Amino acid sequence: MTPVSDHEVWAQIQREAARDAHEEPVLRAHLTKLILRHDSLPAALAAVLGAKLAAAYVSAEQIAALTREAFADPELERALIADLQAVATRDPACRGYSSPLLHFKGFQALQAYRVAHSLLLSGRESLASYLQGRISEVFAVDIHPAARIGKGIMFDHATSVVIGATAVVDDDFSMLHEVTLGGTGKEDGDRHPKIGRGVMIGAGAKVLGNIKVGDGAKIGAGSVVLDPVPPHVTVAGIPAKPVSFPAHSFPALEMDQSFDGERDLVDSLARWESEAESESERA
Repeated sequence: MTPVSDHEVWAQIQREAARDAHEEPVLRAHLTKLILRHDSLPAALAAVLGAKLAAAYVSAEQIAALTREAFADPELERALIADLQAVATRDPACRGYSSPLLHFKGFQALQAYRVAHSLLLSGRESLASYLQGRISEVFAVDIHPAARIGKGIMFDHATSVVIGATAVVDDDFSMLHEVTLGGTGKEDGDRHPKIGRGVMIGAGAKVLGNIKVGDGAKIGAGSVVLDPVPPHVTVAGIPAKPVSFPAHSFPALEMDQSFDGERDLVDSLARWESEAESESERA
């Protein structure tokens, strides 16, 4: 698909929905209720999340109202658009901007997490916890509301993703299904990973403990990461070890799952370890 600029995203979604409603009459009422009757992207998102997350004692309109309230924050609206752009430009299965909004549960779960995070920040902890549980039930994605996640994020497929309470994820991040950003046991306090900008994590990888994964790193599918990962290095295995350099500065933007050819890592890793030691001594 051909990307559009940020300020054109909502108009493009409306065009796609109008086209699909015309071509598939069975979807006309569905698309009208979720997109065509609304005047903004946050309003349409609120309708989508309300329809997805409504339960016996919490209505679709109540969920929608919470979503509208959260995304009245301009920062959250910018994150919403950046996340849409991430999916549209990185996922070859994406046929348009309306597809993630309507159908991609990784995108929907991420936006619902943003609502829960906003609720937690405003002191509504019990409601944030309720929403976390409902997101897990509906999307099979369990993100603690206290986790901090940047913008330009893509969760591809997303089934069985788990992100702990003290995890931090920087901008322009991509990962696939069955990824865990978790702790190593029953320790308290700051116990979850810190993921740098542009990182890509392959399917089934587990990153455990309060460790730093540097900017532009790549983690191979099925790996178990227990130690810090230097910037712009590919790690793989159980436990994960450096195996090469990514071909791109920010692997998340390219979504290349293959390992790059072996290259000499010794000098780069020695330099990174020396800089890390120096920083630790200064602290």
